[in-house]
Amino acid sequence: MNFIGNIIWILLGGLVTSVMYILAGVLFCITIVGIPFGYQLIKIGLYAFCPFGREMTFDEGEPGCLSIIGNLLWILCGWWEIALVHMICGLIFCITIVGIPFGIQHFKIAASSIFPFGQSNRRIL
Repeated sequence: MNFIGNIIWILLGGLVTSVMYILAGVLFCITIVGIPFGYQLIKIGLYAFCPFGREMTFDEGEPGCLSIIGNLLWILCGWWEIALVHMICGLIFCITIVGIPFGIQHFKIAASSIFPFGQSNRRIL
């Protein structure tokens, strides 16, 4: 089911979303100051490519000091808008019964994009 969900996800805009995240991440990695933000955007982009059967979790259970500072800078720089866009897309997908699984994936991406520092992409068994 995860394979079919990921294929439909890619066809309904997951590929475009993922490419946009990765492209923005590469552009941020041009400067030394932007590398941490670029890495987080690339990480979210790889997660947004195939979200079915995967989840973003904190590495050691709870974030460390640098992750907290990075997440604070992430929110203060306005990257919370990514989560807002995914929440709106999730609500739109949840209007129909067929779109509910895709809406749930948008909610998962929104949750991981609000605090991306200290999280890693893991496969769910």
